Amino acid sequence: MASTAPAADAGRSQPETFQGYVRPNGEVGIRNELWIINTVGCINKTCEILAKRGEAELAGRVDGVYHFAHPFGCSQLGDDLKHTQKLLASLVNHPNAGGVLVVGLGCENNQIASFKLAIGDYDPTRVKFMAAQEEADELETGAALLEELAAHAEQDRREPVPVSKLKLGLKCGGSDGLSGITANPLVGAVSDRLIASGGSAILTEVPEMFGAETILMNRAEDAEVFGRIVSLINDFKAYFVRHDQEIYENPSPGNKAGGISTLEEKSLGCTQKGGRATVRDVVPYGERIRKAGLTLLEAPGNDLVSVTALSAAGAHLVLFTTGRGTPFGGPVPTVKISTNSELASRKKNWIDFDAGRLLADRSMTALTDELWTQIMQLASGERQTLSERNGFREIAIFKDGVIL
Repeated sequence: MASTAPAADAGRSQPETFQGYVRPNGEVGIRNELWIINTVGCINKTCEILAKRGEAELAGRVDGVYHFAHPFGCSQLGDDLKHTQKLLASLVNHPNAGGVLVVGLGCENNQIASFKLAIGDYDPTRVKFMAAQEEADELETGAALLEELAAHAEQDRREPVPVSKLKLGLKCGGSDGLSGITANPLVGAVSDRLIASGGSAILTEVPEMFGAETILMNRAEDAEVFGRIVSLINDFKAYFVRHDQEIYENPSPGNKAGGISTLEEKSLGCTQKGGRATVRDVVPYGERIRKAGLTLLEAPGNDLVSVTALSAAGAHLVLFTTGRGTPFGGPVPTVKISTNSELASRKKNWIDFDAGRLLADRSMTALTDELWTQIMQLASGERQTLSERNGFREIAIFKDGVIL
């Protein structure tokens, strides 16, 4: 297999550190938040109330208190339940959370006892558990547990961290005719720069690799990785076939309205976000990445589902290119990068970075430097994304199985 490495001088003049939170297990976070993860959808509102109260009472001590609502965890069977558990467990282990409160109901399939097995080893000062059915007042108990978590998390301080510790998620939303000319190549250049510095980038949206998959296969590190890329693509095609769906189709109305006429056009743009780096690994849905460099992650193209999967895989923040615009944000900072300047001007409350300037008065090198600087500022807590400022934090879990 041929492999193409990033340019040797990529990032040579760039900052070599950012200000991050080094956790006791060696992981690094770029935020010091408290996350509430519920094992089952029945208690979404309970967790929402806990998050609102925690945000008000713990302001200034941590970077925020967030709950990620979802409808699953009960009546799921087999691999479908395991996928939910893996995804939620990976979020529990994310270092952007200085503390995590896991809230269960008590009668769901995703019992706290079995969920702990999915989480693996954990620090009991950082992760707390509560079964709502066992508490006389779950709001009072939950608030007390959040106080304990905050007392632990607020001891952590930002310190210089090598940029090699940074992990970027790579994602594109609704495209237009400029996606493959401006924003996606720009993200690819930043990805290459990070990887050249020893960092990690994660590329997903497997259906949007269809038609361009050989570009990634030809960059596989070795025969084993090549085989796993082939399986990644073929398994997702088999998923389409099982549900009687056309494989090589472009079903998104937004993509069509933006000028994308075929899935291959979308795919050729999508793969550009991975730059020119060697593909070092392939990771299943819901799992965390294992190596530095470029990793392919099993997940669909849906914005919320794929950004959630990227977050669970360990991305500290997600670079999200869009030719259409969207307000949403995932569990980690989600940087909206517009493909055209008209969108950036019209949706100033959505778009964090205008890649359309490549068509006006900016070079690729200049914009790569500018976006890199912004990423370092975001990682160091010197600025927030617009979705963070707007309070947009959501997750979505991939569903393909039986509900009782």
